Formats: sequence, C-alpha cells, structure tokens
Amino acid sequence: MNLNDYVKVFKALGEPTRLKILKLLSVRPMFVCELESVLQMSQPRISQHLRTMKEAGLVTEQKDAQRTYYSLQMDYLDQSVDNLITFFHTDLADLPQFKEEHLRVKQLDSNADVALCKEGNCNPVV
Repeated sequence: MNLNDYVKVFKALGEPTRLKILKLLSVRPMFVCELESVLQMSQPRISQHLRTMKEAGLVTEQKDAQRTYYSLQMDYLDQSVDNLITFFHTDLADLPQFKEEHLRVKQLDSNADVALCKEGNCNPVV
C-alpha cells in the first residue's frame, strides 16, 4: 500500500457513522434500505458514506436485480491493518518514498537550529 491508500482507509474509518455501517456489514451484506432502517438515516447520506468506503476498498457492491447490496471487504481491512503495522516496523532507510526525510533525520544532530530548540532556545511556531 502507498500513503494515499492509507489516507483513504483511515478517512473511511475516521467517521462514527462509517464505523457503524462497517460493523453492520460485518454481520451480513445489506441493502441501502436496510441500513436506512437500522441507522434511521436518509438514503443519500448512507450512499455518500458507502461511496467513501467503496473508494477506500472497504466495501463492495453487488447488483441483485435492480437493487444493490453492500458487503464488507474484511480481507482487505485485515490486509490494510497488517500492511500498516509492517510499514511502522520498516526501517526508514528501506522506504523509497521517505528518502529525503531519512537524509534529514540523519542530519538532525548536526543541525544548529534543532540543537538550540532541544535546549529550549527555539522560537515557538505561531
């Protein structure tokens, strides 16, 4: 996964209603009308949440005649969490997208501004 994938997943997980929907979909696939009934919310609002979660890869939709039902992609959620844990355990030097940050971290001890800040002599950010 890349950083944008993590952002999409956590955006989808970062809203209480979406977490409720995901929990409900972990019980069984549901039609929007079922989610409306359980959550006491409007169809457009639920559809908006489902779109965000679908874009993140957390739910899929399947057609049943003219209706659509949604399912939780538990394998993808498991994989995303596992990948995130691996990401944090990976050495910074082994992450190509952090090449510049890795170099700057290595230079922190020789950075005079950072040394002053560590001593308490830095200007606070306003």
